[in-house]
Amino acid sequence: MDVGFCLDCLTEALNQHDALEIFNTDQGSQFTSTLWVNKLLEHSCKISMDGRGRALDNIFVERLWRSVKYEDIYPKNYVIVPELLLGLTAYFIFYNSERFHQALSYKTPNEVYQTGIGGGVKVVDHFSDKRVSSKEEVGQRQSAVTESMPS
Repeated sequence: MDVGFCLDCLTEALNQHDALEIFNTDQGSQFTSTLWVNKLLEHSCKISMDGRGRALDNIFVERLWRSVKYEDIYPKNYVIVPELLLGLTAYFIFYNSERFHQALSYKTPNEVYQTGIGGGVKVVDHFSDKRVSSKEEVGQRQSAVTESMPS
């Protein structure tokens, strides 16, 4: 929840990678702060935020972080950052290549990615009867959110 830590991570990412087209977050105070918003705008990056109280907007990432916390971080109780980084690296290798996922018909993410078979999970919009079914629709929703933000 610390804007300084988040801003340091964002700055490092912006320095190491090509320009970002769009950056999506929830509406946590660190992501709505003037410092955060200005850093993204300085890099001509469109800002996208999940709707207030819309946990389902980012359900896959929320579920990922729940797994990371309960399967790795809490049980291992890392003490120092290098230990955490090594542990998380090992966990993500396990998560993607060995851990079976119910939503992927009990396949691993790597298996689904490599074969193109078994993915395609759709998230029902909890607040309406619509389903997000294509990248185009997702892009349209993100553009609408970005355009509605104050300049």
